[in-house]
Amino acid sequence: MKLGITIGICLTLTITMSSWAEDWPQWRGPFFNGSTNETNLPSNWSQTKNIAWSAELPGISAATPVVWKDKVFVSSTDATSESLLALCFDRNTGDLLWQHTVADGVRKDSRSTYSSPSPATNGKVVVFFYGNGPMVAYDFGGKQLWSRNIQEDFGPFAFGWTFSSSPLLFEGKLYLQVLQRDVPVDGRGFKDRFNHSYLLALDPGTGEKIWQHIRPSQAKKESREGFTSPVPFEWQGRKELLVVGGDDLTGHNPENGAELWRWGTWNPTRIGHWRLVPSPVAGEDVILVCAPKRDPIYAVKAGGKGPLDDNAIAWISTSEKKLSSDVPTPAFYDGDFFVLSDVRKSLSRVKPRTGKVVWSIRTPGNSKYEASPLVADGKIYLINFAGEVVVVATVDGKILSEISMEDSLEQPVRSSVIAARGQLFIRTNTRLFCVGG
Repeated sequence: MKLGITIGICLTLTITMSSWAEDWPQWRGPFFNGSTNETNLPSNWSQTKNIAWSAELPGISAATPVVWKDKVFVSSTDATSESLLALCFDRNTGDLLWQHTVADGVRKDSRSTYSSPSPATNGKVVVFFYGNGPMVAYDFGGKQLWSRNIQEDFGPFAFGWTFSSSPLLFEGKLYLQVLQRDVPVDGRGFKDRFNHSYLLALDPGTGEKIWQHIRPSQAKKESREGFTSPVPFEWQGRKELLVVGGDDLTGHNPENGAELWRWGTWNPTRIGHWRLVPSPVAGEDVILVCAPKRDPIYAVKAGGKGPLDDNAIAWISTSEKKLSSDVPTPAFYDGDFFVLSDVRKSLSRVKPRTGKVVWSIRTPGNSKYEASPLVADGKIYLINFAGEVVVVATVDGKILSEISMEDSLEQPVRSSVIAARGQLFIRTNTRLFCVGG
């Protein structure tokens, strides 16, 4: 498979592939790009056929499961008690090993819940974060190691929508970004002072603050809101954390949060409704960022220093290419990007350095696709609002199968499919499925 060669030469990630390749420890997987080295993954199944096990879930959530060896960690709501839960399942049997109630309250708007951020684990601790502020860490036996509330400790969140950003565990630090409005919105946020956006580093073993970096922004109103997650990246020996939101893409020093470079020429008129959802993804020597709504995708050259202008842009998706993504984060696999467009109802394979579209297909069915794609074993796994999983061949875009995994359609399914230990994990609104041997 070319993924290991490509990453090793062009996009060296600091976590060794041999130690993490079989697990899915964070939202976008072992390589932080929606892909894995897993092979022999299934391409056809049903709700009962080729299912290792399925477990009932207490409520809806957009968070993906994370897997480390024989443990599956899941954030969830509880529809009965109107609370937020941290769950751990046995990967072999589907048995619920432990469950903790973290906080009361499930949502503040009809579109999302506080349980949208995915948990993260480093094999020693697992960290859960929720959009109303609670952050808690457990050992694998379910013992709470520490707990804190980000809103109580660093100020109330100033978001029009429900805040969601998944925590990141990387090289001994726990990272969280909060990209928010500078003034209160609907009564949320500081009323007597400026609401700063920031990048935060904590000790994963204790929860203590290591550093906090204030991230400035010239964005206006809702455009200051970022629902993205930080992504680690290394290029020519320089380690960075990639952060996108507030009209800008920035690279930060993981040791202290210092800003290394900044690019943000995509909103010169400061449109005020450009809240951002897709996280950045790196491949070859470019970093892909998706402008909101139906606006283009930008490929920014790696290795920048200081403020960057349009010369930093490798390519922009023109209207002819029809590449755009308002919600799903693209994936990188086998030397190419895979872009799922919720607004253009398409899936495309794209060359990183030129933006050339290798192939593009229309996503099947009538339901919207907002969950980010999984790419592994020569296949792309998508899931739409109706809980229909679509499996697509990476080589030519041929649709291999379409499988319904959800019978109850009271709420849209938003959680991405993940792969670990030779199996797929599919979260619907009512159940968690483990697919494969």
